[in-house]
Amino acid sequence: MRLAVFDDWRLGVVSPDGMTISDVTGALPGGHDPDPHGAGWWVRLCARFPALRPRLAEAARDALPCRLSDVRLRAPVLNPGKVIACASNYAAHVSEMRDVVLPRNGTAPAGWLLDFDVFLKAPSSISGPGDPVLLPGAALSAGREVHHESELTVVIGQGGKDIDESSALSHVLGYLIGLDITERGDGDRSRRKSHDTFTPLGPWLTTAEEAGDPQSLNIELRVRDTIRQQVSTADMLTPVARIISYASRLMRLEPGDVIMTGAPPGVGPIVPGDIMYAAISGLGHMTVPVRAA
Repeated sequence: MRLAVFDDWRLGVVSPDGMTISDVTGALPGGHDPDPHGAGWWVRLCARFPALRPRLAEAARDALPCRLSDVRLRAPVLNPGKVIACASNYAAHVSEMRDVVLPRNGTAPAGWLLDFDVFLKAPSSISGPGDPVLLPGAALSAGREVHHESELTVVIGQGGKDIDESSALSHVLGYLIGLDITERGDGDRSRRKSHDTFTPLGPWLTTAEEAGDPQSLNIELRVRDTIRQQVSTADMLTPVARIISYASRLMRLEPGDVIMTGAPPGVGPIVPGDIMYAAISGLGHMTVPVRAA
């Protein structure tokens, strides 16, 4: 099933061909609050999806679908408690950071900076699949590079603490495309990656059983029709199940939490006027413009 949030933060089911959407908001238990800052209905959906799935499927069958091009897709998550991001999860990206990106941006390649770990991004940095990335004026004036990072992104369904790796994927509601936009330079990762619009997510959430094996997906990102990133998730140093287990040992995972699984190689600068096209096999694609704030 493909779940989308659209227009006035309503819930829709996207058709298998990605052409139409059916409004299933009326099937939500406990009603629908259009205020995205509350989003209690979204948390309940994440936590109870296996039980709610038949109800949503029936509502989608009974609804009159409309063209996807006639609605505004929002980010397919609502007010998550945490956005957890991964650093240094592809060997080729570690090499390009050590040998090219960090030296070019005047950052000393400290050992810890090139080791796998997790960190937090501000949930307020999330934007929708068609919304522009806004490059901060201060960064542009200082000549700082702002980079794209296209990543497989996970949404947690059933939360938990100290989750075993063998059962970790059962805690996943679904997967989507995420862009971890990054201001390069010295200083804390969380700060440089948490500007408004620096976490575009979309185009919809593909539930875990439809997405299949998260280690067999292909990621591609183009800027102005030039391929920048192209990789298989099989190349991750730390696979999704291990990421979830590791993160849950550090902090309790809650329904609706978002996990970005790390940047593939090929990161590079974006400038005002660029158009980013991001795609992951089986999860769809999204086109994101770049503008100056």
